[in-house]
Amino acid sequence: MKAVVTIELKPSVLDPQGKAIQHSLSSLGFDGVEDVRVGKLFKIVLADGGQSRADVESQVRQMCERLLANTVIENFSYTLEE
Repeated sequence: MKAVVTIELKPSVLDPQGKAIQHSLSSLGFDGVEDVRVGKLFKIVLADGGQSRADVESQVRQMCERLLANTVIENFSYTLEE
């Protein structure tokens, strides 16, 4: 099974890297870009341990909460693929 995890800054958190990219895109002539937010994408391949889907979801959620995301300033979402 594969988990695809997306980490994004919360909307209330300033994103200086996103602003720098937005400015650079504008400098390159891409004037229609109103906002850029930078995030992270993780593709995690999980061993087939005979776990239920609920157990796998719980495990992925714990990975996000304990290591992958700083839940004070970031939101996370994930999908599971067979």
